[in-house]
Amino acid sequence: MPDVGPHELRVLVAVEREGGFSAAAQSLGMTQSAVSHSVRGTERKLGAVLFERGRHGARPTAAGARAVAHARRVLRLLEVMAAEVRGAAAGGAAGGVPGDTVAGVLRIAAFRSAALHLLPRALERLARRHPAVVPEVRIVREVGRGTAGEVLDGRADVGIATIGTTSPVPPELVAGVLMEEGYALVHPAGHPAPRSLPLVDWAENCTSYTREWWARQEWLPAATVQAEDDGAVLSMVSSGFGMAVMPQLSLFGAPHTVEITDLGAERPTRSVGYVTTPELAPTAAVRALIRALRDASYAPGQGSVSDSRKSK
Repeated sequence: MPDVGPHELRVLVAVEREGGFSAAAQSLGMTQSAVSHSVRGTERKLGAVLFERGRHGARPTAAGARAVAHARRVLRLLEVMAAEVRGAAAGGAAGGVPGDTVAGVLRIAAFRSAALHLLPRALERLARRHPAVVPEVRIVREVGRGTAGEVLDGRADVGIATIGTTSPVPPELVAGVLMEEGYALVHPAGHPAPRSLPLVDWAENCTSYTREWWARQEWLPAATVQAEDDGAVLSMVSSGFGMAVMPQLSLFGAPHTVEITDLGAERPTRSVGYVTTPELAPTAAVRALIRALRDASYAPGQGSVSDSRKSK
């Protein structure tokens, strides 16, 4: 196995992050020649060209992108190792069980509606139980590789993701379902014929979950308006512009100018869960967050919006 050290990994990450050798050198406090020498050495050890050099900087090759993702994850494991060891030592010094003290930075990627309506409840519980954990949250569009891609690339420790048969968990990750959320029809309150309105949709609506159901609904037209996010969709519906089919998390706090109609037992649903790496799954901070997410998902009084706002 090639002996690639942490310093070489940090150089790879910096070159990819900064988009060039000069900028990476500046961020690392090194000379450009030292950065170039380090990258060339790593390429020899791994047996692959990792960056395409050009007048406009350096871009990772396919092999380089994979190497940088692994580099981020390895460097993160070193950071987590230090936090876990300190926590175990502090727990032992306090007379408790090693590992009692949970501390350190915890990087979380979440899609918008989960970040707005699920994650805050979980972070409140996490802060109450483990005040030394410092969450860093990134909002990521749940399209393409989504939050799972952030975890795979080493940019997040945990991703809150939509998971299921049409959006399988990458084999390199582990996952668990937190909640099943149903979709509902949303339309302007009091409209005499809401199904005659234009359909408003957005790219992150995870229509792969609803595709078969969608195709069977003769009354449901193709979307004629594509909004930026679910907040914009709700605003358009509220103003009387159209109707929408939206999942539960997008409907918390919906204004009373909209009506939420249950679509019945055959309504589409989607699974919302967490994804993380096998290496990080057993760490104290990740386990603590997953517990908090589960508690927040099943907290009393946090049932479906349509339970209290539905019309029949």
